[in-house]
Amino acid sequence: MKNKFLLGMAAATVVTLSGCTTIADIAGADSATLNASATQSYNAMVTDARNKGQLDTSSATYKRINTVFNRLKPIANQMNQTGTAFQWQLAVLKSDQVNAFVAPGGKVVFYTGIVNKLNLTDAEIAAIMGHEMVHALEEHSKQKIGAQALTDLALGIGLNAAGVGQGGAAAAQLGSQIGIGLPYSRNLESRADQGGLMLMARAGYNPNAAITLWEKMNKLGGSNGATFLSTHPSNSQRIGQMRQQLPAAMQIYNQRK
Repeated sequence: MKNKFLLGMAAATVVTLSGCTTIADIAGADSATLNASATQSYNAMVTDARNKGQLDTSSATYKRINTVFNRLKPIANQMNQTGTAFQWQLAVLKSDQVNAFVAPGGKVVFYTGIVNKLNLTDAEIAAIMGHEMVHALEEHSKQKIGAQALTDLALGIGLNAAGVGQGGAAAAQLGSQIGIGLPYSRNLESRADQGGLMLMARAGYNPNAAITLWEKMNKLGGSNGATFLSTHPSNSQRIGQMRQQLPAAMQIYNQRK
């Protein structure tokens, strides 16, 4: 009876709180705190990169990325519905890594490798930039924190109620990762893809570049990859989804001509 009561309380907690964002707030990851923490970490990263000679502030690659960043930034500010003004910042790191990411509050990081190895056009840079900016604008980091908090709460109470040992706990955790965490993450990636298309279109970049970007990704890293245990959709899945959203994005783009 006690175990049923504990499980019932967990379910009631999930229903009572208004979604993962609220869970994240209670966990100490409210927007203001999360953005401030991200800014502190971002500044430390920039300082470290500068001291190691890894911060790019003058190359042709940096100038292209920065131009796209500044063109998308006012559109991103118009789209900001978080209730908190972002202090957008860009860091370009000298690295062969094919990567880019964003921290809460609008701290965008690009590696030169993603531009140089894929020979990206400015519009393809905008596709990546728009995608990352939407992650920040929709506070996906905050939602992921909330989702993980819910998963940990439900899993912890469930294992306690069932009396699961160490081996069973590991299996249950893997099941929770497949059943809860990863599909949620794929959804966030898809939302960033869609929002990024609209953002780049509003800034005057041809949304078709998002398709050519992921076609280049396919050639660089293989066609589909291990989708089942991936936190992202496969490249082919992304391309298919974006093709469906392309007419709406092109309409926005064509209206700017």
